Amino acid sequence: MLVLGIESSCDECSAAVVEDGRKILSNNIATQIEIHKEYDGVVPEIASRTHTEWVKGVVESALTEAGTDLAKIDGISVTNRPGLIGSLMVGLSYAKGLSLASGIPFIGIDHILAHLYSARLEHDIEYPFIGLIVSGGHTIISVVRDFDHIEVMGTTIDDACGEAYDKVAKHYGFGYPGGLIIDQMAQKGDDRAFSFPDPSLHKGEHRYDVSYSGLKTAVINQIDQFHNEGYEKSEHNIAASFQKAAITMLMKRLFKASSDTGISRVVAGGGVAANSYLRSMLRDKNNLEVYFPSMELCTDNAAMVAGLGYHYLKRGDRSGFDLSAGSRVEGFRKKYP
Repeated sequence: MLVLGIESSCDECSAAVVEDGRKILSNNIATQIEIHKEYDGVVPEIASRTHTEWVKGVVESALTEAGTDLAKIDGISVTNRPGLIGSLMVGLSYAKGLSLASGIPFIGIDHILAHLYSARLEHDIEYPFIGLIVSGGHTIISVVRDFDHIEVMGTTIDDACGEAYDKVAKHYGFGYPGGLIIDQMAQKGDDRAFSFPDPSLHKGEHRYDVSYSGLKTAVINQIDQFHNEGYEKSEHNIAASFQKAAITMLMKRLFKASSDTGISRVVAGGGVAANSYLRSMLRDKNNLEVYFPSMELCTDNAAMVAGLGYHYLKRGDRSGFDLSAGSRVEGFRKKYP
């Protein structure tokens, strides 16, 4: 089965053709990084307008690169939640138009589930596993039972991890995108220069949750309070110390989730899954079986959308033309209080 995937949840405009949920025939990603760089972050209105200009060409290029055309496509898979409403509407509307004109069935896909599927495009991974989604918009620790079934254990109660990276980078003028730049800067810094706090979430229901607003405030507004004598207050040291605190906080919760559930298989996804410090901490944990997507599949991409869509379409699931876009995560309950 050939599935055409379309992804436009934020600022990447992507289209891909995937065969039988695994074989990537094409995966075109048109990034808007240069457009949003002057604003140090994604401007939703600009993002949606750019998707409108790009989506047709990106889809056509994906079909051409895959050596196929729309007549040979068996299903269309498109992200419809969560994300920026304007951006989502562009991809969703285009997918609906293709489906209506061609008679090809389409299915709406949850962006979170797609990220959890991305590593399965390249690896044979058995269920269940601990799923870790870390991106600019989401930080989620979950038990993944099947391609469409996750049980949330912990989330951020405020800022997402990648959001904290971007805000710290913006404050200090490091550049955009903040996650990539801080990761690069951190490799030239000393993470012992500052001892930034790990927030204490005292209540039992928060034992797998994380909070990045306090860390962000400490790095931006209370830098002197957490400085360790004998170390330079350099930008590289700030980046290294912040990154250590941000990732270590998350890893503590993840390791606890694995220990408490007895599930030693971990699958990471999302833009921050490309972070070198996160990858090294997970790989150094010898009692875990860890899977990462390749770097290209960590970012928002249509291959993961098409790959996941295959399983829905194969099962006979279809979306109606009344399907709407949603900005928030929906349908995942927090089973582990």
